[in-house]
Amino acid sequence: MRINPDPSADILASIWQTQAQEQTALQQLSTGKRVNVPSDDPAAAAAEVQNQAAESRIDQYVQSVGSLTSMFQTADSTLNSVVTAMNQAISLGTQGANGGTSAANQQQIAKQVQGVLDQVVQLANTAYHGSYLFSGTSIASPFTQTPAGVTYNGNTGVNNVAIDDGRTLQTNVSGSQIFQQPGADVMGSLQQLVTALQSGNNAGIAAATSDLGNALTNVSTQRVFYGNALNQLEADQTNLNQEKLNLKTQDTTLVGADEAQAATDLTKAETANQAALAAAAKILPLTLLDYLH
Repeated sequence: MRINPDPSADILASIWQTQAQEQTALQQLSTGKRVNVPSDDPAAAAAEVQNQAAESRIDQYVQSVGSLTSMFQTADSTLNSVVTAMNQAISLGTQGANGGTSAANQQQIAKQVQGVLDQVVQLANTAYHGSYLFSGTSIASPFTQTPAGVTYNGNTGVNNVAIDDGRTLQTNVSGSQIFQQPGADVMGSLQQLVTALQSGNNAGIAAATSDLGNALTNVSTQRVFYGNALNQLEADQTNLNQEKLNLKTQDTTLVGADEAQAATDLTKAETANQAALAAAAKILPLTLLDYLH
């Protein structure tokens, strides 16, 4: 049998090894990760970096979806208020066109319709976080109201926002498409109704009320865009959350620590380290042992 005349080097190596094993197990328990530096598992570390990049993109998409959802809800609520106001104006127009309505009452109704027109213009100029909802891609206030009529200052451009890898969503419909379509001009029909009521022109009142009905149909049609977009965003939110959950599951598989195994490894390393230190106490000089402690 060959006996090592100087086991000091082996004992020291055992002490360093068991201490390193302790540190590894402690780190895994504290971080919950098996791979804490690339050298622990280069392939898993590289895959985790890719996953983290994907998670970062998803977080940005989730933020965009949340912001768009709030914006679309604001736009839809605004158009709902427009629809309510237009229904009120149609009811007033029908009342004003009645042959039994006096000229004085028609003047009062004209003031009410003018109030509806003012309200609709204000609603059409609604902004969300500093940007107008119905100005296309323009930063200008969409509509300007003067005694001569209502002018659209925006454009017909549309914005698109990325909501997932390779997917974008249109985020707006121009104000002219919603409020001033040929044959369905909300502002023009309301102004014509005011003018007809002021002049007591029953035929004009009836015609303007009919035109306003066409404009209401168009607004309701355009409003569908926002309802569909909200439904799409709800589905996208669900999909993005699932993608993120899948990535986190992959992360756990790639680099997650088995806490039970790490705890067992820690106990084994501590036991082995104590044994090595005990052996060293019998062989190595006291000053060296003090250094190790």
